[in-house]
Amino acid sequence: MNQHTRFNLPICLAVEEDAFFHSDEIISRYIPEMIGQKTVIVSEQFLIDIYKEKITNISHDFGGAEIIAMDRASFDEAVKIAKKVCVEDIKVIIGIGGGRVLDTAKYAAHISKAVYICMPTSLSNDSLASPFAVLETEGVARKTIECKIPTAIIVDTNMITNAPLNQTLSGIGDTIAKHTALYDWKLAARKTGTRVDDFAYALSRMSYDSVYHCDEKDLKSRVFIRILSRALVMGGLAMEIAGSSRPCSGSEHLFAHAIEEYYPDIKISHGLAVAMGSIPACIFQGQTPDGLISFFKTYGVGIDPRSYGITEDMFADMWEKARTVRKGRITVLDEVKHDRVQLNEIYSRMAEGK
Repeated sequence: MNQHTRFNLPICLAVEEDAFFHSDEIISRYIPEMIGQKTVIVSEQFLIDIYKEKITNISHDFGGAEIIAMDRASFDEAVKIAKKVCVEDIKVIIGIGGGRVLDTAKYAAHISKAVYICMPTSLSNDSLASPFAVLETEGVARKTIECKIPTAIIVDTNMITNAPLNQTLSGIGDTIAKHTALYDWKLAARKTGTRVDDFAYALSRMSYDSVYHCDEKDLKSRVFIRILSRALVMGGLAMEIAGSSRPCSGSEHLFAHAIEEYYPDIKISHGLAVAMGSIPACIFQGQTPDGLISFFKTYGVGIDPRSYGITEDMFADMWEKARTVRKGRITVLDEVKHDRVQLNEIYSRMAEGK
C-alpha cells in the first residue's frame, strides 16, 4: 500500500490442477515465512467427510493444522474462531469450502489479524476475494461486514470440475451481473457528485468481459475454470480498490437481497438470483437485454422465475421491496416508477427465454 492508495492485493492467486495436494509448495513460493507457522483449517463437516484425503493432506503439509468444522456462517462463529486463534497464538487461517465457509474464515482472520489463505471448493460468487463477509447476525438475518481480503487464493481446478454444476452457474451469474451494476454505479456517481474509481471500474468490466466473451463453452474445462476464477477474483479486487461493493452490486443485487430477506423459502443461489435480476435491471436502465438472455441460454443459467416457484405477484413484490431493501444505495430503481404491466411483460419474456 502506498501513500496514495488505501487498498491491499493478494500476494498469490494460483489456479492449478491438484493445487490442494501441493498447497504448501505454492505458499512456500510466495510467502515462505508462513510455512511452519501455527495454522488452523476452517471448513464444514460434510466437506471434511467428502474431501477427507485432501483436507488431511493439507493439515499435514501445514504442520498438523487443527481442522475446525464450523457450525454456522455467523458473526458469532467467526468471533469464536478468532478468539481461539488469538488465545492459541495461531498465525494462519485456511478456509476450505464455499461462500459460507470462506466468509466465516475471512472475517475470523480479519478480527484476529491472522494471515488468511482462501481455498474454494466451488466458484459460486465473487466473495472469495472481496473485502466483505456476509454473515448471519441475530436469528438468520444476514449482514454484509467489511473485512480484509485473502493473502493467498488457491484454486484446485479438479475440485471445481467436480463441484455441483449449479455452483459454477451461480458464479457465472454473479460475474455477468456486473454489467448492470456498473451502469448503476455511474448513475449514482452522477447524482451524488462522487467519483467512479477508473481502475476499479476497469477491473470489474474486465471480469465481466472475460466471461461474457469467452470462447470456451465447456464449464468443466480447465480453461473455463481459470477464466471464471480470475473473473471472480477481479470482481473482489475491484471492490477492494473502490472501497465499496459498487463495482459489482447494483439494482440486480437489490432484487436478490429482497428475495433473501422477504422470501427465504425461495431456493435460489445468490449468483442465480442476481443473474435473474440483471434482465429487468437492464430494461429499466434502457439497455437491451438480448445479449444477456442469449448468453444465459448458451450456458444454461436459469432465469425463468417460474422454475424457482416465483409467481408474477411475487416477482412484482420483489422489485417493489428491492427499492427499499438497502437504504441509501442509489440505482436505476430510484428513477423508474413501479409499473406492474411492464413487470408482467418482463416476467413473461424471461419465462419464455426471449
